[in-house]
Amino acid sequence: MRTDSPPLHARGYIEALASRGRYQFSSEEARKALGVSGPAAKLALNRLARQGLIASPARGFYVIVPPEYRRLGCLPADQFIPSLMQRQGLAYYAGLLSAAQFHGAAHHRPQEFQVMLAKARRPIRCGQMRVTFHIRKRLKDVPVQTFNTPRGTVLVSTPEATALDLVGYHEQAGGLDVVATVLAELAEKIDPEKLAAAAQTAPLPWAQRLGYLLQKISAADKATTLKDYVRQHARQSAALLPGAPAKDAPRDAAWKVIINADVEAEL
Repeated sequence: MRTDSPPLHARGYIEALASRGRYQFSSEEARKALGVSGPAAKLALNRLARQGLIASPARGFYVIVPPEYRRLGCLPADQFIPSLMQRQGLAYYAGLLSAAQFHGAAHHRPQEFQVMLAKARRPIRCGQMRVTFHIRKRLKDVPVQTFNTPRGTVLVSTPEATALDLVGYHEQAGGLDVVATVLAELAEKIDPEKLAAAAQTAPLPWAQRLGYLLQKISAADKATTLKDYVRQHARQSAALLPGAPAKDAPRDAAWKVIINADVEAEL
C-alpha cells in the first residue's frame, strides 16, 4: 500500500530489499528509491535507525538489522564488512583471532572483528559490534579463502597465514600466551608446505618466532618446511618478544630465536 509518509515508505523499501536477500544499501540508493530529497531520506532513515530496524556502520552505508540481531543493534561484522569493503574499493581479509575462529580455534573469542587492510583506518562501532583494522604489508599476496555467512561470503586468511599474523600482531591478539593457545588449536589445520609459502609474504622474524612456538606446543611436525625456509634465509636472531630485554636470554639455535619471554599455552 502506497503512503506519503516517508518513514512508512522507507520501511517498505528495506522490507523489499530484505525479501530479496539484500541487507546493505547506501543513503543515495535509498534516496533514489524513495524519490525524495537528501534531507528527507536522511530523516526517514534516522527514524528507522531509532526503531532498531537499520544501523549505519559507516557514513552513507546502512545495514538492515533482522529480528535475531536487534539486541546486537547491528548485523554481525562478517555479514557487512565484505559489502562495505567492496563499496569503498578496499582489498581486505578477516584476520587474527577473527580468522582463527573461522578455522575452529575459538578458545579465545575476540571482543572485536579484526580486519587486515593495506592502509590505516579508524575502528568502526555499530551497535555492540566493534571492528578494528590493522595494516598488513603485501596484503594482496597473503593467501586467503572464502567462508559462507548468512548474508554472503567473507574473505579470511588461511590457517597458515593466520598463524603468521597472530605471531606478527601478538599484542592485538592478546599476547604470546594467547597466541600459543590459539596455535595449539589451529595446528591441525596447518599444511607445512603452505606454511612455508605463506611465510614469504611476511617478515622473516615472524617465521622464526612461529616455528619456535609450534615446536613449543608440540606441533613441530607442522613446521618442517618452515624450518628449511628459515635456515636458508635467517641471518640474524629474532627476539621472541620484540622490545623486551634480551640480554643473557637463552637462544634456540634451530630457529635463531632469543627466548626473552616465558610462553605458556592454555592446553
